[in-house]
Amino acid sequence: MAVFRIERFTPLPAAEAWRRVTDWEAHAGPVPMTSVTVPTGLPTRVGTVFVARTGLGPFGFDDPMEVVRWTPPVAGRAGICRLEKRGRVVLGRASIDVRPTGEGSHVVWVEELRVRLLPGWGDPLLSGAGRRVFGRVLDALLEGS
Repeated sequence: MAVFRIERFTPLPAAEAWRRVTDWEAHAGPVPMTSVTVPTGLPTRVGTVFVARTGLGPFGFDDPMEVVRWTPPVAGRAGICRLEKRGRVVLGRASIDVRPTGEGSHVVWVEELRVRLLPGWGDPLLSGAGRRVFGRVLDALLEGS
């Protein structure tokens, strides 16, 4: 299983950082040839499902994820979101934690991924690629308006 961790510090208050990093449809912006839909509808809560579709036309794959824990940050307490990846191609889990700091907030994103048919020796390559791609996504979400 490929595992990677991304951390960012931002001057944004925890509630705003949380709003941005859990805006599922906005995750598609920084990733080429990807769209995100939320078939269960918003607002997000435990049980919300969203699907990242990566590809061009009929050539691609869906990465459906379900929110299994949803605790937004409040009154100095960290926000915690846990996702289960339930696709035919991508499996695993992700967590997004947003902790308030004296200067803003600290965002920690951890992914544990398994791609079907990808042998275990490919995990370091997948971790490196994931760190770069998801790092760009996180940077764009936290810097956007």
